[in-house]
Amino acid sequence: MIEKEQVVGLLLGASPSFAENWERHVSDPTYDEELLYVHLGEFAQHLVDLMKEGKTEEFQAIFDVVERLHLEGDPYVREATTIGLLEAIQNVAGDNDLAPEAFYPYLGTESKHWWERLNEFWSGEGNHV
Repeated sequence: MIEKEQVVGLLLGASPSFAENWERHVSDPTYDEELLYVHLGEFAQHLVDLMKEGKTEEFQAIFDVVERLHLEGDPYVREATTIGLLEAIQNVAGDNDLAPEAFYPYLGTESKHWWERLNEFWSGEGNHV
């Protein structure tokens, strides 16, 4: 079972291009190791930046990890992957004039399920994610 302490390491392994941003993030005086949702928000911004630049070479490896987090993560990791990462991707993409659905083809089956649940929730079709 994947626990929250393992998440960033797995994402860094799949996305070496995130290393510089991650170093900048952890050097911030407000950095708190326990705030996984904040870290996932940073990663979401990185993914949106890569997509906008057309640099999607790492996406298969990244979204393979995202799928593993959904399937093999403990309950906290699974929820954080949906709310902290997928929802952040949707929000950050929309805020950066990028259609969030550009990420959809990279998602695995379980991740697509949760992406769609987020869409249903925000459209008012679902009661909760």
